[in-house]
Amino acid sequence: MKLDKETVERVAHLARLELTEAEKDKFTEQLSDILGHAEKLNQLDTEDVDPMAHVLPVNNVFRDDEVRESLDREEALANAPEKERGMFKVPQIVSDE
Repeated sequence: MKLDKETVERVAHLARLELTEAEKDKFTEQLSDILGHAEKLNQLDTEDVDPMAHVLPVNNVFRDDEVRESLDREEALANAPEKERGMFKVPQIVSDE
């Protein structure tokens, strides 16, 4: 599939990307090649291939849900660089504004 420069410009605009003319030319060629390879995949006969979500089988491994001893608060906080009122203290990442 051949992609035109106008389509690359439209996609760049939607993605809020500012591209130089050289980048537009480069991406037009690269994206055309990628779409060409994808088009080849559409030509494959997959009639006898079962649909799958993963290439390899995926099996969940569960453990018994049993009560076990855990660290007490002091042990858990022993190596914390900062703590406050019995909890881990971390830098604020969400502002109050």
